[in-house]
Amino acid sequence: MTIGSKMHHTLASLEGAAADLQTFALDSQDQTAKKMFNDLNRQLEDIVQALKGRVNYVEKQEPQYKMNQDL
Repeated sequence: MTIGSKMHHTLASLEGAAADLQTFALDSQDQTAKKMFNDLNRQLEDIVQALKGRVNYVEKQEPQYKMNQDL
């Protein structure tokens, strides 16, 4: 597995985790839990955006790592 495919795999996993946190927030009746899930989702979304930036940078520097998807 190349660094490019590892980064894309990690990105997909993080996006899935963020979606799960958003679902937990929507499903929760406990306002404290709802806030926690929303806060964690926002933090994870920030991480996703940072990783997307890194993936784009790496793909520009090393075109062989480019996958067939636009970020």
